[in-house]
Amino acid sequence: MEYYSLLGLQKEPFSNSPDPGFFYYSPEYQECLQRLEISIRLRRGLNIILGHIGTGKTTISRILVNMFKKEKDRFLFHLILDPSFRSEFQFLSCLNDTFGITAKVRSTIGYKEALQDYLFQKGVHEGKIVVLLIDEGQKLTSPYIEILRNLLNFETNEYKLLQLIILAQMEFLDVVANHKNFMDRVNISYTINPLSVEETRDLIQFRLQKAGLPPGQTLFDDEAIEYIHLQTRGYPRKIIQFCHHALVMTLIREKRMVDLEIVQAVQEKSLFMDDELIRFKKNLQGLSQSYAQLQSHLHAINKD
Repeated sequence: MEYYSLLGLQKEPFSNSPDPGFFYYSPEYQECLQRLEISIRLRRGLNIILGHIGTGKTTISRILVNMFKKEKDRFLFHLILDPSFRSEFQFLSCLNDTFGITAKVRSTIGYKEALQDYLFQKGVHEGKIVVLLIDEGQKLTSPYIEILRNLLNFETNEYKLLQLIILAQMEFLDVVANHKNFMDRVNISYTINPLSVEETRDLIQFRLQKAGLPPGQTLFDDEAIEYIHLQTRGYPRKIIQFCHHALVMTLIREKRMVDLEIVQAVQEKSLFMDDELIRFKKNLQGLSQSYAQLQSHLHAINKD
């Protein structure tokens, strides 16, 4: 028997897989997706979505692709999950493979010419809209940014031939700081922020109901939710991880509700711990050891 069935649920409510069916549409997520959809439909070119680890950037990319599922004949979506490449040649080769292009010549120039021909064929002659999503965009280096900038130069008098969406962590701003010609082409620059306490509560309740909890019921009391928000600082991925451990702890202690005692136990037993808190505790332990050694040394000096 699955653990969640013991809580009256039909599915796992806090799976760490990016299931679009369990995606909580906060007002900020809704605005981000709506603006991206408009930009793609109007063929505006470059869009950058920024956010810290765990804010839901990858899930947003999946949701966005799904939004155009019924129009897949016109909107051609392509995805690069990790732009970590060893050379410009490898990056261009990956772009050709991603678009399903066979270059006449396997060289840097040959790949660039093939990409240009592809964009004009699809965008002008066939009337299709080519969309490239790049996740982990902070890993892009200057040569690859320059390649993307050149691809964004391909356009008609009315629209861009490539719709580029880069999803990246905040440090991407440092990467592109010296590429003004690239940043000048940005149509949308949107930053995804952590959730508020109210949004954290809505996310938890939404996932529970999607998993089969009847409307009007809950498994987390207010104090527990406030504590979860405090410990996770509103990052969706961390909230989901914390809630999973909290439900497991609830069953272990034979309770029916996640309360403050449960979430504190989860935190104290290190079933869930923030990375910065881990580093802080290690540093604190190091300082304590150094202080003890200093005290011992001073004590030995005073005895002499």
